[in-house]
Amino acid sequence: MISRRDFLQVSCATAGLLGFGGGIVNAAATQKLTEQDLLDFESVGNVTLTHITDIHAQLVPIYFREPSINLGVGDMEGLPPHITGPEFLKKFGIAKGTADSYALSSAEFSALAKTYGRVGGIDRIATVLKHIRAERPGKTLFFDGGDTWQGSYTSLKTGGMDMVKVMNALKPQAMTAHWEFTYGQERVQELVEELDFDFLAGNVRDTEWNEEVFDAISYYERGGVKVGVIGQAFPYTPIANPRYKVADWSFGIREADVQANVAKARAAGAELVVLLSHNGFDVDRKLASRVDGIDVILTGHTHDALPVAIDVNGTLLIASGSHGKFLSRLDLDVQNGKIKDYSYKLIPILSDVITPDAEMTSLVTEIRAPYEKELTQVLGQTESLLYRRGNLNGTFDDLICDALLTERDADIALSPGFRWGATLLPGQNITTEDVYNVTSITYPSAYRTTMSGQTIKTILEDVADNLFNKDPYYQQGGDMVRVGGMGYRIDPNEKIGSRITDMTHLKSGTAIQANKDYTVAGWASVNEDVEGPPIYDVVSDYISSQKSVSVKAHDAVQLVKS
Repeated sequence: MISRRDFLQVSCATAGLLGFGGGIVNAAATQKLTEQDLLDFESVGNVTLTHITDIHAQLVPIYFREPSINLGVGDMEGLPPHITGPEFLKKFGIAKGTADSYALSSAEFSALAKTYGRVGGIDRIATVLKHIRAERPGKTLFFDGGDTWQGSYTSLKTGGMDMVKVMNALKPQAMTAHWEFTYGQERVQELVEELDFDFLAGNVRDTEWNEEVFDAISYYERGGVKVGVIGQAFPYTPIANPRYKVADWSFGIREADVQANVAKARAAGAELVVLLSHNGFDVDRKLASRVDGIDVILTGHTHDALPVAIDVNGTLLIASGSHGKFLSRLDLDVQNGKIKDYSYKLIPILSDVITPDAEMTSLVTEIRAPYEKELTQVLGQTESLLYRRGNLNGTFDDLICDALLTERDADIALSPGFRWGATLLPGQNITTEDVYNVTSITYPSAYRTTMSGQTIKTILEDVADNLFNKDPYYQQGGDMVRVGGMGYRIDPNEKIGSRITDMTHLKSGTAIQANKDYTVAGWASVNEDVEGPPIYDVVSDYISSQKSVSVKAHDAVQLVKS
C-alpha cells in the first residue's frame, strides 16, 4: 500500500502540480489563473511551517530566471536540484509553456515572462502569509532563511534597516543569516536588536572564548506541539566574504554541535525539530544523512527551488528558491514526536495574480520614497536577456566584465560568481536600481592590478574546487568566477589544479602564459583596503556611455563533459 507521503511525492512528480488548481495550466490561458489557484492546499495535521529564503532585499516584483546549468558532482550528479531546463521539467512532469515551467526553469523564459509577468514582492508575500495564517490559526510558523538584508539599492543605503522593517511587519518567528554579516559585526548586532523575532545562529562563536554569539535554539508551540528550531548560519562566511567584517567571530558546519542541539531540543520536550539552515542544499543533504533526529531542514543559500520535499533518512529537506519568488508551505501531522503525515507545496509568488497587501504596499512605498529619483534613473536599454544564474557564466555578469574591461582599461576582467540579482528582459530600460540589484555590496571597490597567468589559473582552480569538490562539506557555494577578455575549458570532475585548461586571451587569440603578466580588473575582493571606484559606478558609467547594450551568451568558457 502506498502511504500518503509517497502518494504526494509521486503526484507532484508526475502531474506537474504547483497548486494551480485543476492540473496543468496552458500559458495562453494565464488570465484564468487566479490567486485562489495558487493558494489552494489540502491541509494536513496540526503544524504548518512556512519558509522563505534568500530574498536578497527585493522589496518589489522582479523578473528572475532560474539557472540553465546547475552541475552536481560525485554522489550528487543527476540528483535534484542538479537538473535544469527540459530535464527538470521531465523529472517533475511539468509541461512546457505552463506557469510551472516559467516558475521553475529557464526554458522559454523571455516568452513566458511576457505571459506570466513578474514574481515576488513583499506585499504579495504578505497576502499569502495572511491567507495561510487565517486558514491555520494557532498552527502556523513562519521562518526566514537569511540573505535577507543585502542585495538592493535601499538595503545598501539603509544598512539593512529597510528589510528589518518589512520583515518585522511579516512577523516571522526566526531567521538565520549569511550576507547579513557583510555589514560588519557592530551593524549586525544593532539590527538584531531591532528585530521583533529571533535571530538564530548556533554555529557562530566568538574567537576569544568560543562561546555562542547568538542563540542556537528557540521553542514554539503550535497545534499542541512543541517545536524546537535550531539556527545554522552560512558556515563559510569568513572565507566567501571578508574576514575583517567578522574578525571576532568564527563559523563552521559544526556537525557535532548540531547533533548536540538536536539532543538538547528533544530533552526539552520538542516533538518536532527543525533546522533553519543557510548551509546550502548539498551540505544539508549530507548533514541529514549524518545527524539523527532532525525532522525538517529548511535549507537556503544555494537558491534552489524544488516542488517536492526531499526525504533523506526521514528528514524532509525544503528548498524555497530565492528573491521572494516562492513561499514554501509544509503541513505536518505530528503525533508523539513523530511525523505521521505531511503535505507540501512550493507557492510561486506570481505578482500579477496575487493581490498586494495594502498595509505592506504602503510600508514599501514609504521605505523607497526617499530614493525614488535614483531608483528610477534610466541609464540605458538592453537588447538582450540579462540574467546571472548559471554555474559558468551569465549575461549580466558578462555585461559587468565588459564594463570592467572598458572603464578600467584591462586585458582580463574577473567578476565573482554571485547568485543574487534580478533578470532584465530584452527591450527593458536599465535603471540605477537594476545595476544595484547585481552589485550592491559593502566592499564594492573595482580594483585594477597585474596578475601572472599562473595566478589567474590558481584563482580559477580555487573557485572551481569550492564549487565542484565531491565532498559537499567543502563546497562553499556560489558559481564560477566570471571572466571577460579570456576563455578556458573546465572539467568539474577533475581534481584541483587540473580542472582548468586551455586558457586563452581573446583579443590576441593566444594562450595565456603562466609567466606572463596581464592587467586584470575585478571587484568584491575579500582583502581589506582595496582601492578603486565602486563597481556600481563603473557599470552605470559604462551603460550610460553605451546607451544600448547587447550581450549574447558566449562559448569562451567551455564545459568538458565526462
